[in-house]
Amino acid sequence: MALVFSVLLLLGLCGKMASGGQPAFDNTPGALNYELPTTEYETQDTFNAGIIDPLYQMVHIFLNVVQPNDFPQDLVKKLIQKRFDISVDTKEVAIYEIGVLICVILGLLFIFLMPLVGFFFCMCRCCNKCGGEMHQRQKQNESCRRKCLAISLLLICLLMSLGIAFGFVANQQTRTRIQRTQKLAESNYRDLRALLTEAPKQIDYILGQYNTTKNKAFSDLDSIDSVLGGRIKGQLKPKVTPVLEEIKAMATAIRQTKDALQNMSSSLKSLRDASTQLSTNLTSVRNSIENSLNSNDCASDPASKICDSLRPQLSNLGSNHNGSQLPSVDRELNTVNDVDRTDLESLVKRGYMSIDEIPNMIQNQTGDVIKDVKKTLDSVSSKVKNMSQSIPVEEVLLQFSHYLNDSNRYIHESLPRVEEYDSYWWLGGLIVCFLLTLIVTFFYLGLLCGVFGYDKRATPTRRGCVSNTGGIFLMAGVGFSFLFCWILMILVVLTFVVGANVEKLLCEPYENKKLLQVLDTPYLLNDQWQFYLSGILLKNPDINMTFEQVYRDCKRGRGVYATFQLENVFNITENFNIERLSEDIVKELEKLNVNIDSIELLDKTGRKSLEDFAQSGIDRINYSMYLQEAEKPPTKVDLLTFASFLETEANQLPDGNLKQAFLMDAQNIRAIHQQHVPPVQQSLNSLKQSVWALKQTSSKLPEEVKKVLASLDSAQHFLTSNLSSIVIGETKKFGRTIIGYFEHYLQWVLYAITEKMTSCKPMITAMDSAVNGILCSYVADPLNLFWFGIGKATMLLLPAVIIAIKLAKYYRRMDSEDVYDDVETVPMKNPSRY
Repeated sequence: MALVFSVLLLLGLCGKMASGGQPAFDNTPGALNYELPTTEYETQDTFNAGIIDPLYQMVHIFLNVVQPNDFPQDLVKKLIQKRFDISVDTKEVAIYEIGVLICVILGLLFIFLMPLVGFFFCMCRCCNKCGGEMHQRQKQNESCRRKCLAISLLLICLLMSLGIAFGFVANQQTRTRIQRTQKLAESNYRDLRALLTEAPKQIDYILGQYNTTKNKAFSDLDSIDSVLGGRIKGQLKPKVTPVLEEIKAMATAIRQTKDALQNMSSSLKSLRDASTQLSTNLTSVRNSIENSLNSNDCASDPASKICDSLRPQLSNLGSNHNGSQLPSVDRELNTVNDVDRTDLESLVKRGYMSIDEIPNMIQNQTGDVIKDVKKTLDSVSSKVKNMSQSIPVEEVLLQFSHYLNDSNRYIHESLPRVEEYDSYWWLGGLIVCFLLTLIVTFFYLGLLCGVFGYDKRATPTRRGCVSNTGGIFLMAGVGFSFLFCWILMILVVLTFVVGANVEKLLCEPYENKKLLQVLDTPYLLNDQWQFYLSGILLKNPDINMTFEQVYRDCKRGRGVYATFQLENVFNITENFNIERLSEDIVKELEKLNVNIDSIELLDKTGRKSLEDFAQSGIDRINYSMYLQEAEKPPTKVDLLTFASFLETEANQLPDGNLKQAFLMDAQNIRAIHQQHVPPVQQSLNSLKQSVWALKQTSSKLPEEVKKVLASLDSAQHFLTSNLSSIVIGETKKFGRTIIGYFEHYLQWVLYAITEKMTSCKPMITAMDSAVNGILCSYVADPLNLFWFGIGKATMLLLPAVIIAIKLAKYYRRMDSEDVYDDVETVPMKNPSRY
């Protein structure tokens, strides 16, 4: 019923659908990941007996010894084909069941012989035979025999007690199996109900994911300026940005060069003016000193020697620079000023803006097309919703909900009656166990009273009451054994035949799937159908659908659509045709046309500015000459040193006009140094810095400008040649991304419906619960343990009866005993040995 239920459910859920196979997903960039929600089912598919599992395993080992043959697949196939007519294959059945038959024959012999033996034994005892005579003959090894018999009976009783304990445990398991069966049935019922409620949720989720996909596409369409525009910019920037950065760096170099030339020109002018003033003032002082040296005051000693020492130094008193010797840089400065007026940086910014304006251009050009694409996507959404409404989910779920409720109601109505019958079985098992317990108790009481009440010195006719009671208990146990053992053996044989065959022919082959392999045999269940399951479910017996494959797929949680191969009946692609549903979207996206005008990174004016800068002549300036001139001191001699020297020499002269004239000249030289030397030195330093800066800038200037122009030409050629193809390629790629979202979604829908939706695992779990759980774990295992324990105890009654009869002679009080006339007889001389 579970398989039929699952297929009918799928027929409703997937009405008018079929699939050609499992779809393959594309790794679409930015595609969403979908995960169909699944339900966690509470029913476990494994059944553990707990602490009594080793007892069940022990019974399984015994059954494997009794029935070591493998599952008779060929025999079962023949029996199924002949409608279980055992008489046709009696020999093969007997060969397979040989172990079971031997045990049954032994049981039947026990059933037939034990009452018969008991009857004749009683008749024999009544005739004072077979140990019925209350007379015990004295034997020399009597003590040893008595002890051996007592120990043997004790061991047998212990083994019987163990078997009886197995019977009690098994009987108690049957007491709780109804409650466990009810709990298991309710758990499976809840799982099947969850399966019914899961299907609509999964369908709603599948439909809901279309809106998620559509929103993702809408997001990309609304952000087409950043998505598509960003991709185009990403293609252009690696080629364009380095060139613009080089031009920007060249614009900075032009500005720095202009500043350096201005500083150099200003320094040259300042140096020329300061040097002229310095030279004029020094010339005036030198003329004054020369006039003093040529006066009559220097003709007489000691002034003549001092004047002679001053004359050689007088030629060094002058300026060390001639401003007219350094050429002007006004021509180069004017050229660079003309270049700087073109504002090359603004031209570079314009180039950047032409790239950055691409997203806005795309946004403005694609507005109408995007609206049409969105309308198309909304129409596809309506198609998907209309298609979902055509699936009769509610009707099918309602129908099978009624079926499930009726099944659950039938189970609950049947359980009290089954529980009543089960209580009768439990009560009967309890009586059997207590009956065996009574017999064993008699044996235990007999041993207890006999062992502890036995007096070694007492003769057989004088044994005590306790010892005599022990013998009576033993004989009572023998009597009950003869009365009930054959009845117990009948129960053991019947339960053994049923339980052993259920375990070996149903439970074990179901667990190792050999039973399913038998059912998958072609033309077995129907001599005209190759595959029975597909013939029943799909009305096509030629489709390769096997019980084992269905069981395996359901166990893995696969969807019923793929498990039962419903693609051979329904065509899902008629409603979920990916190409047809995405055709309208493709048509609208083909209208997406982006036109970007040619981008000019730098116009002719900017290019000419770079060329003029390269030809400005700053690379031809003789910077070494300027640096050499800047390294010279402002004067030929240090004026302060010269003034000190002049003042020292003047102080050696006698007071007079000459001395005063030299001192006045020394003061004038110091004044000239303070007023005119610092400006000259400052001009020299400024000139030096400007020259160094220009020298660095002008180094390989034409080559650098040529390199920048070459990079500019390469980038401009790249834009001219490839801009259109880049725009078209990225536009198509953007369209494929949008379409890819929906193709990915539709492929996932096919996969979800065929492979994941409405997993048939609860159905197989219900079947496992019925076979492995209820039949095997709750019924067969306790039943097998019951006959194993009771049969063991019953079989042990045979040696127990024999030993108890012999042992009772040693405990019961006899009516007569052996009398010896010869006092020298050993037994009479040594009564303590008895």
